[in-house]
Amino acid sequence: MSLPATANGRPHGVSPFGGTIDWEKALAQHGRWLRTVVVARLGEPQAADEVMQEVALAAVRQSAPIADPAKVAPWLYRLAVRQALLYRRKMGRTRRLADRFAHRGLHETARAADDPLVWLLADEERAMVRSALKRLPRRDVEILLLKYSESWSYHQIAAHLGIGHSAVEARLHRARKRLRDELVAMSVIEATA
Repeated sequence: MSLPATANGRPHGVSPFGGTIDWEKALAQHGRWLRTVVVARLGEPQAADEVMQEVALAAVRQSAPIADPAKVAPWLYRLAVRQALLYRRKMGRTRRLADRFAHRGLHETARAADDPLVWLLADEERAMVRSALKRLPRRDVEILLLKYSESWSYHQIAAHLGIGHSAVEARLHRARKRLRDELVAMSVIEATA
């Protein structure tokens, strides 16, 4: 099956330099971490599904195809962020990622813990962390989740977000400090000297 032509006469996904990007494969390869980014921006699984569909559609319909396959991940990242912002604007509501992850973690802990006290304490701790995350800028929540929920290395984060390794280090350092400051302010943890 051939792709339909764009306004400039080239099929979708065909680079003016002769290369093609297999968007189905690229989206399958990058879908999980892109979904994490979108959920960090929106906070609802249903919204993430809708935005990911828009990302896929925009990738296939692009008017200026990507010539360098190494730049696909950063381009998809920027596209996903833009689509998430458009979705939020269209829906007119602010959504947060922390609620979704807390709900998922609650069920995992309930299955894993035999002792109700352990379950209650873990639930309370998650609620406090979730509350602290809500007070952080979205970019901080996003990079913390990529690092700790996806278990990505600094190099992986840098490659996928299209930023330098030192920028990842700086952003993570600031995000962890802001989270720690919020937890101290909430008396969840003690301040360190």
